Amino acid sequence: MLFIPKCLGTTRLTKEELKEDKKRCFKIGPCGLGEKALYLNSFFIDRVYYICYRDINRCFKRVAMSKGGFTGKGVFGSMPYLVVQYGTGMEKQCNFKFEEEVDMFLEELSKIRPEMPLHSVEAEFKLREAEEKERNRYLKVLSPEQENSVNVLKEAKEVVNAYPDQYTKLSVSAKQKRIIERISPTYQKVALVILMLSIFAAVFGIFALLKGMGIAIYFVLFGFSFIFVVISSRILPTGHNNKAYAEKEWSDALKEMSETMKDNVNFPVPPQYAHPIVLDRMIRVIREGRAESVGEAFMIMKDDLKKLNSDVTVSQKEYDEVVTVKPMFLVMNYE
Repeated sequence: MLFIPKCLGTTRLTKEELKEDKKRCFKIGPCGLGEKALYLNSFFIDRVYYICYRDINRCFKRVAMSKGGFTGKGVFGSMPYLVVQYGTGMEKQCNFKFEEEVDMFLEELSKIRPEMPLHSVEAEFKLREAEEKERNRYLKVLSPEQENSVNVLKEAKEVVNAYPDQYTKLSVSAKQKRIIERISPTYQKVALVILMLSIFAAVFGIFALLKGMGIAIYFVLFGFSFIFVVISSRILPTGHNNKAYAEKEWSDALKEMSETMKDNVNFPVPPQYAHPIVLDRMIRVIREGRAESVGEAFMIMKDDLKKLNSDVTVSQKEYDEVVTVKPMFLVMNYE
């Protein structure tokens, strides 16, 4: 191993155990899920720390730099973190580029460690409270048409759940397309100027360092710091971060889902919206008594999504749902 991960907990693996476990770990974003330990990142280096499962108290997502996350406000512009709590109140916060990767990490962790708490204490309380409020909104008895509509949607959910890679790709590519399309050209120009100045400062600092100038180290440090900041901001286009690539990813994802659903002629939503969360939200609309048929539930569900913006207060559950599926509707203009 080029870097030997540093242990954060009290349980240490031998060098051979660590080497083998890290080699076989399931990598998601900058972190990893091993058989014996989690592998966590620093700000710049992936999987540079490890902590054995027995030392972990809970592991959960935190959303910062926006009104989102567990505060219940806002649905866009978030910065996701994976938080691992261990020991007596200690925690390690790991930054991720994509919120979907944090969700995937927690989902995989739940499969191998189902007993581990995957929400903060505050979030667990809010989730229980929100679930209770949701149950209280449901009708005690559904009409025959409502019962039939719910059954149709449940069957459709079983169909789409058989293709997790496809509906995940549909959601992720829609969100990426939406983000890139909304980056202001002005921001890109400013970022490019900062990047050029940072490169110049770093090169000058290296040159000055070789000449023995006293201030050289500051040019090197500040130059490389701003280079990393600009690159991590993902404002400037790259090979996988530009409009053409995002459009292709979305088109490919939509084509795959359309091909998958073409044999399901009675599938209740268009292929561009084929996601379990969309179907769950439609089921809730019917159970709340706001719709009788599948078609009515779909229209009301779309209207609900349209009304949600950064000024609307939502539960943690709804926040997670909206950031997953609303981009799919936005890139299609709700058509």
